[in-house]
Amino acid sequence: MRAAVFYGAGQKLVIEEVPTPVPTDGELLIKIAACGVCHTDLHYIDHGVPTFKKPPLILGHEASGIVAEIGEGVKGWEIGDRVLIPAVISCGNCEFCLSERENICANQIMFGNNVNGAYAEYVAAPAKDLIHLPDRLDLKKSSIIADAVSTPYHAVKNRGQVKSGDKVVVIGCGGVGINVVQIAAALGASVYAVDLSDSKLELAKSLGAYKTVNPLEDVEYVRNLKKETGGGFEIAFEAIGNPKTISDGYSLINRGGRLVVIGYTAEEMTFSPARLMYYELEMIGSLGCRPADYLPLIEMIERGKIKLEPLITGEYPLDKINDALDELRNGKALRSIIVP
Repeated sequence: MRAAVFYGAGQKLVIEEVPTPVPTDGELLIKIAACGVCHTDLHYIDHGVPTFKKPPLILGHEASGIVAEIGEGVKGWEIGDRVLIPAVISCGNCEFCLSERENICANQIMFGNNVNGAYAEYVAAPAKDLIHLPDRLDLKKSSIIADAVSTPYHAVKNRGQVKSGDKVVVIGCGGVGINVVQIAAALGASVYAVDLSDSKLELAKSLGAYKTVNPLEDVEYVRNLKKETGGGFEIAFEAIGNPKTISDGYSLINRGGRLVVIGYTAEEMTFSPARLMYYELEMIGSLGCRPADYLPLIEMIERGKIKLEPLITGEYPLDKINDALDELRNGKALRSIIVP
């Protein structure tokens, strides 16, 4: 099969022929319909963040496809079934899995990190973790549910605990943040969206944001928003991964408020523990999505509460994957998909 292979930081992905995976006991072989292009891939390529499996490695962790072959012992699946492949596979046996926090499984395996991913024609994956996709959903566009939509859903619903009437601010309206906006709005929150890109802010508005803010035009946006909202927000989401914007999020929450950090950064930062204690604030992280959340999320998409179409700004063949990564790198793409 053909795949885009990662050989190391600072290098373009290489399109080459590699062996097609053979499904083992309990696995399905999936013919990839599409795989979303994610900033996580740029962490490996541009920033030297190490992958668990040393290169060469096939990246890609946000995929949908069709069952092409069924391994021994698999039940409930047939050749031709439509499938969503979660970005992370859990072990099902550790203390976190047994307490329904599979997204932080102690033995988790991530496609395109621990094992070969889905910038390829085929992927083998454990049948127990795969999710049936309804016929009503577009198979290729649904690939982004595996991360760009499911990660924000977990952040909003479980970690942020957003409810109707909450005042929420979302800092960063990229591929993940834009879905924090639309999911929080779908749950009835009053959502303020913050980004440096006017086009992303326009999309945020169309997906339910109550107000949009561009810090390039309002350099005192933190102070101004705190004044406008009477002291700040119940919940703030940071979806960039930058110490400055994480600090802004922390400053924007009101007494008893909650900051949810979704963006990744390896940099250190400082904050005021006195404010954390005195105002009973919360700072929490959010990673991925639990298996139990996929079905209600997919139901919201089916009902039109969450939209996929406006999120996908480009579709590329496998041969053009480096172009797709350039578009993401330059801030021109929200979410591109690779169609092998």
